[in-house]
Amino acid sequence: MQTIDALMRSVPVIPVLVIEDAAHAEPIARALVAGGLTALEVTLRTPAALDVIRAMSRVEGAVVGAGTVLNARDLDAAMEAGARFIVSPGLTDPLTRAAADRGVPYLPGVANAADIMRGLDHGLDRFKFFPAEAAGGIKALKALAGPFGKVRFCPTGGISEANAADWLALDPVLCVGGSWVVKPGAPDVGAIRTAAEAASRLRPS
Repeated sequence: MQTIDALMRSVPVIPVLVIEDAAHAEPIARALVAGGLTALEVTLRTPAALDVIRAMSRVEGAVVGAGTVLNARDLDAAMEAGARFIVSPGLTDPLTRAAADRGVPYLPGVANAADIMRGLDHGLDRFKFFPAEAAGGIKALKALAGPFGKVRFCPTGGISEANAADWLALDPVLCVGGSWVVKPGAPDVGAIRTAAEAASRLRPS
């Protein structure tokens, strides 16, 4: 199983996927992987989410994780469905302990210094900066990065094709989370692959 650091370094963009129909899961995953994006975050925001994780996990090359994980029950359900990493919008002690107990790569959301310090107390130093734009954007992340030099981030929330490269140019940023790569509704696999190819080239040289 990959560490969360290795996962974050594997792709410049982790697609944040909200999928209503499990039948769309496999073609979306295949198009993303073909376009060079292999780490996929399926948010637990729809009734189909666990079935989507199961279906995407069968696609060769896909490393499928669960997002919007709020508690240990969500975590266990996601892992049972095949999730190989866990992403949460915030950082709580019970969920952090549960992720550590299960040995699953875990990316909790942080928005301020207190969140980061609580994560460091648990031995974590890789975080989702969320909601990135609403929490102060690049200026806020630069300010937070100063006293936390070893911490690395995956900004998510308000990241778009237009501003992703600006975030990725920051040293503390290993990747970004983005929903723009896959539009809502029935998948246009050609458009998804093209968007994934463009996103996979965003990593600064």
